[in-house]
Amino acid sequence: MSITGHNPDSPVAGGGHFVTTHWSAVVRAGQVDAASAHVALDELCQTYWYPLYAFIRRQGRAPQDAEDLTQAFFARLLEKNFVAAADPEKGKFRTFLLAALKRFMANEWDRDHAQKRGGFQTVIAIDQAVVESRFNADLTHDLQPDVLFERQWAMMLLERVMSLLQEEYVATGRATLFEHLRSCLAKQEATQSYALIAVELKLTEAAVKTAVHRLRTRYREILRSEIGKTVASPDEIETELRHLFSTFGR
Repeated sequence: MSITGHNPDSPVAGGGHFVTTHWSAVVRAGQVDAASAHVALDELCQTYWYPLYAFIRRQGRAPQDAEDLTQAFFARLLEKNFVAAADPEKGKFRTFLLAALKRFMANEWDRDHAQKRGGFQTVIAIDQAVVESRFNADLTHDLQPDVLFERQWAMMLLERVMSLLQEEYVATGRATLFEHLRSCLAKQEATQSYALIAVELKLTEAAVKTAVHRLRTRYREILRSEIGKTVASPDEIETELRHLFSTFGR
């Protein structure tokens, strides 16, 4: 099975609605052959593969070894149902995944790698030049491997939220509006900036302010939904949100 990215048919929670967690679905994937559970696992792995790759690189592994190890780990995760014994009530998905990777590296990688160097099944698409460029940029932070993993998890999650938000705007014919307003998510824009945007979009300044408010609201909804997929209950979402943003202060 390949890692193909997010499922376009997956519901996105809005307001107070809580969609069944992907973490719970992943555990079901270890218990029954449920297609929806495997799709959930696919989606979660798409978010986590780079943080795991970066963790491996910070352990001193060469780029090719790190790529092989990442492919081999996800292949084993999907084929052998590592998640069968997992319990969402006992920890977050990323904690389980990193612990599973560490066990894999300690117990199985050296043997498998000696037998099959460079010949692992391609489970995720890795552009070596692009991923190494990103990793080299991460080195400027001089973070410990576990801390780097947490920060990369946060960054990948935020990138995914932005991508989902953009897809919604494009699908509803508001691509131009999104491109003009996306910078407003990160900071409060000055009145003059709203005025300039209004001129470019041929809208009133009040309409632009309303559009920015709606964009920010929808961003928060999607972020909460994506966080919700990796925890056992909605009660944990706020704690996870605080943890996500705290990773950038380390």
